[in-house]
Amino acid sequence: MKGIPYVQDRYSPTLDIFPIQCSEFNRIYQFYENLKENRLTTTKCLSCRHVAYPPRVLCPQCYSEELEWIDLPDRGKVLCVVEKWKGLPICFEAPLITAWIELPDPSPVKRLLTRIINCGAGQLKEGSEVRLTVFDVDAHPIDKGKEKFMKERVFFAFEPVQ
Repeated sequence: MKGIPYVQDRYSPTLDIFPIQCSEFNRIYQFYENLKENRLTTTKCLSCRHVAYPPRVLCPQCYSEELEWIDLPDRGKVLCVVEKWKGLPICFEAPLITAWIELPDPSPVKRLLTRIINCGAGQLKEGSEVRLTVFDVDAHPIDKGKEKFMKERVFFAFEPVQ
């Protein structure tokens, strides 16, 4: 379950759909650190209490930078599902399944549009229960001064509850 940022053993940033996930290059790197702990999180403004998803570095309501990380539910119910068979982004196999899911109360984020994995065609229906799953994606090469290293990365999707 990976994207394919390598073509003939050469890294291609053009084909890499996953973000760089380290503090030197991404101000929401904590989101990815939380994913590594199997926690789906977002930001909440400490000034006006607004919850923004996806997470932000600045409150979209009052422009404050005083934010805290809050946990979101790791399960939800499918509201609408789409199976894409043609015109897929590079590196994805058919069917590419996406769904609007409803997160249970008292979640401050009510709905999410997300990718669904580990699911066969036609398996997911309206009302199906899904859960968060975190998966590894290819490491990203980082040049920091004279130091060069590979940064391990993760991303998330949801999968049907069996």
